[in-house]
Amino acid sequence: MVSLSFVPVIHEAGGIAILVPGVCERTPPEGIGTAVVRTRHTTVRDARIPPICPKADLWFAHRTASLPDMGNPLVARMRGFGTTIFAEMSELARSTGAINLGQGFPDTDGPREMLDAAIDAINSGRNQYPPGAGFPELLDAIAEHQRRFYGLSVDPAREVLVTAGATEAIAAVILGLCEPGDEVVTFEPYYDCYAATIALAGGVRRTSMLRFPDFAVDEVSLRAAFSSRTRLVLLNTPHNPTGKVFSRAELDLICSLAREHDAWVVTDEVYEHLVFDGAAHIPVATLPDMADRTITISSGGKTFSATGWKVGWLHGPPDAVAAARTVKQFLTFVASGPFQPAVALALGLDDKIYRGLASSLQAKRDLLCEGLSTAGLAVARPAATYFVIADAAPLGASDAVDFCRQMPARCGVVGVPVSAFCDDKDAARTLVRFAFCKRDAVLNEAVVRLSALTAS
Repeated sequence: MVSLSFVPVIHEAGGIAILVPGVCERTPPEGIGTAVVRTRHTTVRDARIPPICPKADLWFAHRTASLPDMGNPLVARMRGFGTTIFAEMSELARSTGAINLGQGFPDTDGPREMLDAAIDAINSGRNQYPPGAGFPELLDAIAEHQRRFYGLSVDPAREVLVTAGATEAIAAVILGLCEPGDEVVTFEPYYDCYAATIALAGGVRRTSMLRFPDFAVDEVSLRAAFSSRTRLVLLNTPHNPTGKVFSRAELDLICSLAREHDAWVVTDEVYEHLVFDGAAHIPVATLPDMADRTITISSGGKTFSATGWKVGWLHGPPDAVAAARTVKQFLTFVASGPFQPAVALALGLDDKIYRGLASSLQAKRDLLCEGLSTAGLAVARPAATYFVIADAAPLGASDAVDFCRQMPARCGVVGVPVSAFCDDKDAARTLVRFAFCKRDAVLNEAVVRLSALTAS
């Protein structure tokens, strides 16, 4: 390890330069100094002298003690989580010019009324910390949304909490409710933050696999995932990455097991309005005897194509919401001030806006599914969400990770291997997830490019 100390030097030009004391050498042409100790190199970023000190053109590297190797500073429970597959594949798309169908974000904006409301909020000065629970108009809008669409009676003052996206809501709930060693039941494949958040809480992940192509719940596997240590069930419906909408029978099974083991059910429902072909999303909180043990999570990002705004929320029994709020205040404290009133407005938009968003995505789904099938992949047509899963085995693939890394060169498109969402890698060995929440022109070009897979 290299220790570098810095001292201010007042140059004759009158400016102050921060220099590293020690051996004096000329500044390297690129303006980056390198301190060397034994065989290790530590880069001193931006050691270039500021323009106000034109004659201070020297840099100084100072060697101090060589300390023992301290190893990986990351806590052990998080060492299985490196750079996400989304980041890797997005960078691959950027560096190769491939079409990025790996990461699930739209490339169009949401309703004009919502965007204008955000501009108005900024212009009217709503740019400071919002209240800890969220702006009152958004709390009210969330409660009204639940009444309007699902018949739920929610107290906005005690049973709703606004968060920095659904991801923070998930983290706040798990960190607030789980002690180290508590077990969390979830389904594979799972959204990647689930595993990381459970690990961060010191919890134990217990899973049941949803298997291609129908992704039906395996009752035997699900029952085996529950135990006397089960603290909560983390359920994503509609489900990413499979596009599955859990049926009433499947939800009844999950709920009966949760009641049997006195477990909370935490539902991630961010795709609640993006369902296709007449499928019905059923919130767990609407089912018999479940409102008092269910924490419902959603967000405006997916529904209204504003993923960068990070406006999420949760609602549930007052004690559970208070527990999540206790943790949340030490995560982001608050976030998304001027975007909160805009999402409040969006939640109250006419039903035709909601239907239009879903029907547009359904058409995009059909376009990409047809293209994938034509290219030779086996496709599981999703009933909801932004995503479709396809099997690359018919094209001779034996490992979807390798297949995805080769796709930019083979066809100029990027997907994400589903094994990245799984503990059981073999169950998803050749499966690839593609996002269809893109402009039609992008999807049409992707379909043309995908046809090269058959030719190769």
